Amino acid sequence: MGRWHHWTLLATGVLLLVASLLYGGYLVGQEYGVRNLVNHWQQTITQSQREVRVTRQTADARIDALTRRLGELQADVMRLDALGGKLVKMANLDPREFDFGHPPGQGGPDPKGEEGHFSAPDIQQQLDALSQQLNERQAQLEVLGQVLARRHLRAETTPKGWPIEKGWISSYYGMRTDPFTGRPEFHPGIDFAGREGEAVQAVASGIVIHAGPDGGYGNMVEIASGDGYSTIYGHNERVDVKIGQVIRQGQVIAQLGSTGRSTGPHVHLEVRYQGHPINPLRFIRKRRG
Repeated sequence: MGRWHHWTLLATGVLLLVASLLYGGYLVGQEYGVRNLVNHWQQTITQSQREVRVTRQTADARIDALTRRLGELQADVMRLDALGGKLVKMANLDPREFDFGHPPGQGGPDPKGEEGHFSAPDIQQQLDALSQQLNERQAQLEVLGQVLARRHLRAETTPKGWPIEKGWISSYYGMRTDPFTGRPEFHPGIDFAGREGEAVQAVASGIVIHAGPDGGYGNMVEIASGDGYSTIYGHNERVDVKIGQVIRQGQVIAQLGSTGRSTGPHVHLEVRYQGHPINPLRFIRKRRG
């Protein structure tokens, strides 16, 4: 009986020892797992914080770049305004029609938030507004260019200046004594006497509609300039242009001569409007630029 009691106590002690060891291992395992979990989340949070910092730095750099670009575009608009204003002044146009000198009316409440700080949405709004300004300036400049082109074309197609560089007027427009019959006759142009072979220049831009012999005009060139105007150059020794050729004001079109009904080397200049001769005097008094 005493021995059995001894073995029973020994077995119970061993069981208690094993149980203690198992429970202690369980507690140690639990503590180690939680610590690993905490460490893992700490690493995750640290990585996320690092990514947030990098993202913020990237966004700030992008905003800085957009802000610089915005400033450059605003400077471009100012230069366009200055150019447009100068062109309007040079062309003597109504500045109220092409108002490059003043920006369009704008306004709004005071900006809220940190002064001098721009966010991406703020910059995007300003870029959109700037894009609209550039579109408006482009449209204004295109219209201005068309106006100046029409004005330049009108200036070139309106007769201006003498058809020869050196010479004198030997006969004016209107009634005169005919050099062949001695009777009063109407002279539909102005005669410019000069040296035979001298260059004859177009007094207006246009398209050649006649180039060659034409009765009493001799070798004649006729240029249609649009707006109802045409110019005739008669008695040429030689014609240097062809029908359909585009001619610029001041371009050489023939050589002065005495062909046709002529008493000596000269060029007969005739200006016609709507097919009827008009006095060239007011045109030849103008100087070509």
